[in-house]
Amino acid sequence: MSHSVAAKLLNEIVQRGRGYVFTPAEVLHLGSRAAVDQGLSRLVKAGQIRRLTRGVYAYPEKNSLVGEVPPSPTAVAEALARAQGAQAQVSEAAAANTLGLTTQVPGRIVYLTNGTPRRRHVGNTIIEFKRASPRRLAGAGTSVGTVVQALRHLGPAGANEQVAQKLRAKLPQRQRQALRALLPLVPAWMRPTIHTIMATPSRG
Repeated sequence: MSHSVAAKLLNEIVQRGRGYVFTPAEVLHLGSRAAVDQGLSRLVKAGQIRRLTRGVYAYPEKNSLVGEVPPSPTAVAEALARAQGAQAQVSEAAAANTLGLTTQVPGRIVYLTNGTPRRRHVGNTIIEFKRASPRRLAGAGTSVGTVVQALRHLGPAGANEQVAQKLRAKLPQRQRQALRALLPLVPAWMRPTIHTIMATPSRG
């Protein structure tokens, strides 16, 4: 039985594609918890997937030069949040760094969540979840949520015209327009910056 479950697991994982990070809860439709655990164990031993930490697995990306590429902390955090039925939002400092608005690399990997506050060790990395209000989770897990978090980090003085123009040039139009839905949820001081980001660039 566990052999057939392992085959079903591998088929579904491969269909999800390289870089997929997941917990057993997401594949329980393929068998009982015991059968799924045995199937995942078989796939790990066969080198077809990787166990990142207790209850978290990955079908890692592969690079022709360096081999397997470890999944991003964001992918791991989102998998852990999904297991709780919760959201995960990248921290303000990490968002600003990701978008190239600061060069400061955060010392800790922190995510905001509406789930249980906790810390998880993933290899040599510690991922910390902090409880946050619904407004702080606006756009959680999306590119526009990352933009809002980055602007929060910069604050009213830092989220200036220059930053808005940089983000407008960086983001595709679809993502810029998706910011509109978050306008009622962001601080008043941030809205002019977001309107500038959303604006269609003028043609010279």
